[in-house]
Amino acid sequence: MISRTIIPNLSKYMHKSRAIIIYGARRTGKTTILNALAESLNNIHYINCDLIDGQESFNFRNIDEIKLKFGRYSYLLIDEAQRVRDIGIKLKSIIDNLSDLQIIVTGSSALELSNSMIEPLTGRKFEFILTPLSLEELYEYEGIDAVKSGLQQRLIYGSYPEVYLEKTMPEEIIKEIAGSYLFKDMLIYQEIKRPELLRKLLISLALQIGKEVSTTELANTVGLDRKTVEKYLSLMEQSYIIYRLGSFKRNLRNELKRANKYYFWDNGIRNSLINNFNRLEIRDDAGALWENYLITERRKMMLNKRASFEHYFWRTTTQQEIDLIEVENGEIRAYEIKWNPRKKVKFPLAFTKGYELAETYILNRENYLEIMLKGV
Repeated sequence: MISRTIIPNLSKYMHKSRAIIIYGARRTGKTTILNALAESLNNIHYINCDLIDGQESFNFRNIDEIKLKFGRYSYLLIDEAQRVRDIGIKLKSIIDNLSDLQIIVTGSSALELSNSMIEPLTGRKFEFILTPLSLEELYEYEGIDAVKSGLQQRLIYGSYPEVYLEKTMPEEIIKEIAGSYLFKDMLIYQEIKRPELLRKLLISLALQIGKEVSTTELANTVGLDRKTVEKYLSLMEQSYIIYRLGSFKRNLRNELKRANKYYFWDNGIRNSLINNFNRLEIRDDAGALWENYLITERRKMMLNKRASFEHYFWRTTTQQEIDLIEVENGEIRAYEIKWNPRKKVKFPLAFTKGYELAETYILNRENYLEIMLKGV
């Protein structure tokens, strides 16, 4: 099994009278993590909410029933918690009455889309996000040579665990994930009547990686009003399909004040949407795939170490730009991402003068592992 970075991180957050909530897209490995925890912890009670009897475990009526059901355990592991109605309120009751019981919950994006966790567990939870496999996790699993040789597969088919491990049929698996699971939570919890418009919207985004996105243009393309497009984009962010980068604006008069780009959490999902699994040497979007991959890997890395960070792109009204600005605890790092390692890159003078303390990096195929795995 590939060791997930999130597992050792969890131990620091246990027994703080708070539930640990592991969010993430479907098929990213949340159940596998919970099973691994079940094998390593003692005195556990494991509830699979995909099963009816698992859902019925939460049909308690008073404090005495809570104590009778769960009071003798040290750990309560709950898988697919989105299946339980009002799960947040029920977990709050357990936490408030069994402060020594450590609750660990996994759930798909439905937990967020249904808002069943947010209000009831305010101040009573630690949240983690499980992404597709990160570069660091693959390095720890297979070593540097395998990571180097597997770059093309990751750029084309992505890094979902089963896609990465099944070398012989990655296209079939990522198509199945993109087809069967991509919109499932949104359709269940948001009552979206026309899922084909969600797919059309995502395809439009898939063709605009690295470009500023206009919601007005998207609305015209898809045939929706702008407010509906904005709602759908937000839902797809909550479902861990895409994420947004806003424009970085601090010091300079000609910096863009309000603009957004969208990237995909997984290259394979993006390629499945546009039905293009061609090899890199015959594609005209290799640079876009590379940009999506590296920015996403940087995002995974920061999430896995639970850093306090923000990600942006930088551009001026005169079209000077930088692909990724990373702000961590007040420190600024700027990344220019180039597929061609021989292409000369110079950071805009306006940026280096305006942000003299910022660290600057150029990421290409030849040096990205050295920079991305620094400190691993």
